[in-house]
Amino acid sequence: MTLTYTDDPMVWRRLLVPEDISFDEFHMAIQAVFGWDGSHLYRFSAKGWGSKPSYQLPDHYSVGDDERDSEEYLISEVFKRAGQKYTYIYDFGDDWKHEILLEKTTGEPVFAPHCLGGEGACPPEDCGGVHGYYRMVDIVNDPDHEEHEEMSEWMGIPEGGKWDVNAFDLEEANKRCARLVGDDDDEE
Repeated sequence: MTLTYTDDPMVWRRLLVPEDISFDEFHMAIQAVFGWDGSHLYRFSAKGWGSKPSYQLPDHYSVGDDERDSEEYLISEVFKRAGQKYTYIYDFGDDWKHEILLEKTTGEPVFAPHCLGGEGACPPEDCGGVHGYYRMVDIVNDPDHEEHEEMSEWMGIPEGGKWDVNAFDLEEANKRCARLVGDDDDEE
């Protein structure tokens, strides 16, 4: 899946998941491979906002028969063929839109989510969407910017440090996936 409107590098993750997981479990797997904390609302739909049906947790935004409980529907009920695309939106304020592309089904049993690859640092929570993310990167990577110190502190970037837009750690993504199923191998 690709975080839309990102470039240089594009922010994407390749995720292998069991076909019998719910949309809510799929949401948690996406959160794990991107490194977000899942503290915002989300929805899945064919083409994004206004497209029906959508799958999400029941909340005050849900109206009508075309909003379906993401805990009650399996992804295999929607994802049927290679090349199929779907949209995942996370954080309705920052509006992180992801294009999901079903590359293939393996025909093999998959027991837990697993990240196969990716590129690009995931933007931090609550940074203002794609535009805010790129603004944040410019500020924290420019020590002469008037907001540099404040933004770097908010981001937890040490003095003299920079935000690496290319940072992606496959091993860490898979550790977060393992925590979803209680199979955390963080022993050191």
